[in-house]
Amino acid sequence: MKAEIIVQGVVQGVGYRFFVMNQARLYDLKGYVRNMDDGTVEVVAEGDKGVLKDFVGHLKIGPVSAHVTGVKVKWSEQEQGFTEFRLQH
Repeated sequence: MKAEIIVQGVVQGVGYRFFVMNQARLYDLKGYVRNMDDGTVEVVAEGDKGVLKDFVGHLKIGPVSAHVTGVKVKWSEQEQGFTEFRLQH
């Protein structure tokens, strides 16, 4: 299962991507996280749907330095076959 996630709010310059990286590793997910030009953070993660739902729950909270105002998730059965979770520039 794949989740394409857009996180809105104060999520750039506050350690949010590193928070995502740590959570993804804890959940053993594959994919990437990156800052977008519009101030949002994009996360693409692959794994078990139940695990992904728990992961998204953490993304809605974020680290204490962030202020998440919205999380949009697009679910897909079609995976891209990532082999790791990485920071994408």
